Parts: sequence; C-alpha cells; structure tokens
Amino acid sequence: MKKIDKLVLGSFLGPFILTFLVVVFILLTQHMLKYFDDIIGKDLGWGVLGSLLFYFAVCMIPVALPLAILLSSLITFGNLGEHFELTAIKSLGINLVRALAPISAMVLVLTGVAFLANNNLVPKAALEAYSLLYDIKQKKPSLDLKEGAFYGAIPEVNIKVEKKFPDGETLKGVIIYDHRGKSGNKEVIVADSGRMYTILDENYLKLELFNGYNYSQGTASDQQMAGQPANINSFSKTSFKNTYMVFDLSAFTLNRTDKRWFQGNRIMRNLNELHFDMDSLDHEMKRSELSIYDNAGTMLGFVSRTIPLELSPQLLGILKERDSAELATASNPDLQKEVQRDRMSTRFGMSSQERDSVITAYQLKAESLGQGLAKKLDSSFLARPTLTEVSGALSMARTVQMQVSQVLENQKLQSYEYRIFQIQWHKIWANSVSCLIMFLIGAPLGAIIKKGGLGVPVLTSIIFFIIYYVLSILGEKWAKQEALTVPVGVWAANAILLVFGLIFLIQARKDARFFESDFYKVVTERFLRRFQSKAS
Repeated sequence: MKKIDKLVLGSFLGPFILTFLVVVFILLTQHMLKYFDDIIGKDLGWGVLGSLLFYFAVCMIPVALPLAILLSSLITFGNLGEHFELTAIKSLGINLVRALAPISAMVLVLTGVAFLANNNLVPKAALEAYSLLYDIKQKKPSLDLKEGAFYGAIPEVNIKVEKKFPDGETLKGVIIYDHRGKSGNKEVIVADSGRMYTILDENYLKLELFNGYNYSQGTASDQQMAGQPANINSFSKTSFKNTYMVFDLSAFTLNRTDKRWFQGNRIMRNLNELHFDMDSLDHEMKRSELSIYDNAGTMLGFVSRTIPLELSPQLLGILKERDSAELATASNPDLQKEVQRDRMSTRFGMSSQERDSVITAYQLKAESLGQGLAKKLDSSFLARPTLTEVSGALSMARTVQMQVSQVLENQKLQSYEYRIFQIQWHKIWANSVSCLIMFLIGAPLGAIIKKGGLGVPVLTSIIFFIIYYVLSILGEKWAKQEALTVPVGVWAANAILLVFGLIFLIQARKDARFFESDFYKVVTERFLRRFQSKAS
C-alpha cells in the first residue's frame, strides 16, 4: 500500500468511527424516547436496561451506517481539500478516482458488513428487543408508597401511609382498604405504625401492623345478631396489638414471554425466512383462487358444464401438484381415472364434442320416452318460474356472491401481507447498497466543497440523508398501495441519489467550484461584460 493510500485511509477511519458512534447514539436516543413512559419507574435494573439499549443499538445499524459513511467521507475529503492535500495529490498526476480507491475498498467491505448485519444481526436483535420491550410494558411500576396518597398498584388492595421513614420499611399511620373479598369497601384496617419488606426472593410483600383496628361490615345473613331484623347490615370492630398481611408481587416481576410469538414479524426475518414466507403466501393465494374453481360445480352448476373455465399456468401447476399428491394415495387405478375425469369436467368444463354427445344422448332418450313425455319436459322448462323458485335462485346467487367476496377479501389481505414481506426482502439489499451510494455522494462533494470540520459537512449530509429518507418512505408507501411495483418503490431512493453521486463525481474530476464565492463573482462579471458590450 502506498503512502498516499495510507494517508487517505487514515484520514477516513477516525471520522468514520466517531460519526458512526455519534449517529447510533442520536438515533438510539430518538427511538427510546418513544418508550420512555413504558420504561421509567419500573425498577428494571441495569442489566435489563443495558440489554434493551444494546439490542436497539444493533437495530439502528441499517440507518446509522450509510449516514456515518456519508458524513465521514464529506469530512475526510473536505479536510483534504481545505488543507490543499488533494491539490498536492493531483499535482503528482494522481486523479481523483485513484485517490478514492483505498476508501472505496474500505466502503465495499463496510457494505458487506452492512449486509451481514441487516440479514443476520438485526432480525435477531429486533426479536430480542421487542420481546423484551413487550415484557417491560406488561410489568407494573415498582412498589413505591407515597406519603398522604393511596397506592393501588397491589392487586385488590389500596394502601395509604401518613409517613414513610428513610429506612424504607418503617411506616406510620397506615390505612388499608382490602377489596379481595370483592364486596366493596367493607374491609378496612387502620394501624398506628407498621413495617413493610419483601420475602421469598422479593416475590411477596409482608406488612406487619402494630396497635390498630380491623373494621368489617357484613350482612345479617352472614352474622345473625340478637334483637335486630334479619336484613339489616352488621358491623364489627376488632383491635389488635400485632398482625401481618402478605401480598403477592408477581405482577411486579419481569416475566419473559416465549419469543416464538414474535418471530412472524417481517423485521425479525432474514432473507431465507422472508423468501419462505412469500412462497407460502403465494401458494396460499393461488389455493384460495383455485377454491372458486373447485366449487364451480356447486355454485354455478349449469354454467360450469357448458362454458369452459380457463386456468392460468400458475393455477394449473398448483392443481397438478395437488391432484398428483391426492391421486397417489388412491390404490385403485380405475378410481384414480374416475376422480381425475370428474375433476377435469367440473373445473375446466366440457369440450364441444362432449357437450354435443351429451345433448344427443338426451335427445335420443327423449325420443325413446315418447313424444308426450318430451312435450311435458318442454312445457316444464318453458313455464314461468314460481315465486318460490325465484326466491331460491336469488338466495343461491347471494350465497355465491358472499363466498366469492370473502375469497377476494382474503386474497386482498394476503396480497398486502405479501407486499410487506417483499418490501422487507428488498430493503435488506437496498440498505446495504446505500452505503456505496452515500460514499459516492459524500467523497466527490467533499472534494468540491473543500470544507472540513463539522459545520458544512454535517449540514450537507443531513440534507441528503433527509432526501434519502423521504424518498424511501414514499417509495415504501406507494409500493404498499400498489401505486408502484415493490422493486421500484424500494430502490427508487438509491437510483435517484446514484444520479446525484455520478454528477458530483464528474464535477469533482473537473475541479468544479460550485461552493466557492469567487466562482459566482467571475460568472456574474462575465455576464455583466457581455451585457454591457451588447448594449454599447
């Protein structure tokens, strides 16, 4: 490796590592703010919080890596241009494309790393992160009694304390409303003082009470009292010197849910799993469409036998697979032929020769039965339908319409889900290739701007990243709505920014000065001279 390559590569690695960490931190902070209310106040511990932050940080890689490459390449070539190092390199006869070669090789390696991360690390991290976040949302806030306020997080119990001492256990002025009997506020305990602590690996809360009273209200049917009517309420008051209560704290612990319940989400699938899901959905949609042809003989008995029903090549393939699998299970060859003949006649309709033979057979049968019976049959078919027959036909038509509408609605939902998985499949590739696109924009643009530091490069990279992000969101939205095909919708942002990158590369090779004030002064002066010469 030449010294120039070491110089350029060394100038890139430092800003890249720094910008990547900063971008991950900013994106992680912005993402975690959405779940701040679900996390705070639940006494999760540093281990759980660290795991959650780590998994979400891995999930930020598809977005953070292209932005870090864009920003670091802008800073690198901006610094080289600002300190005239690019000018020195060009003076040695080395063009800009050759100067980009070491970082281009590095970006190719980063693109491969991005693909491996998007396909392997990110789905697993997303599964761990969102399953853990779900369990955190289900966990109740930590046990924290406030002085002078009722605390109702413990199931079926409300507790109020007058004062809580600094040791966290000693209480003064305790009032407890016990609703475990599901009879309202009929069980009240008042104590002068008490102690509160957890037992059995913090799964239970033990509350010791001193010098108090237990007030209980019940009905006369529960406790007959002498000299009182049978339906009047009874009331009892019991004093105690020392008593205790134990409450279950299982709702305050973090219980992990089986991750298999979350594995079906598209962001938790890699390329092979997404391909398998799309293949399954495609077969399911074709089988759903094929079910209409299977029931044609029942829903449209006359039409299915007189009008051929044509199937697409895809449906024919599904039909042959299913028929071959079912016919293989039949042991009788004659039965196989009969089943196949019956299916072909009901699904595809009869040919013209078959229909003519059936009609001829019916005509011969009618002649054999005699002219009288034939006239009777004709009169039956030519007679006006009765109200019962019309109602029956209308009911059958509505049933057929409902069945077909249900199949079409299911196909619509399955088609939407298929596009969702297809979008995710293309996004894994597109997010990886975007690393190359961002470098192709950042490096030539930095050579044109010739400004290092964090001022102009940060502003420029934010502008192009916003353009990329907006185009990606619009492309995915239009692909979901079928306004665009999925490949066009997902890859449109990369294609558009690739054009910008090629334009910047061409201008950088020509030493364009679009971002220098002297360039616009010279252009303005030339325009004014030409205007004055024409005026004179």
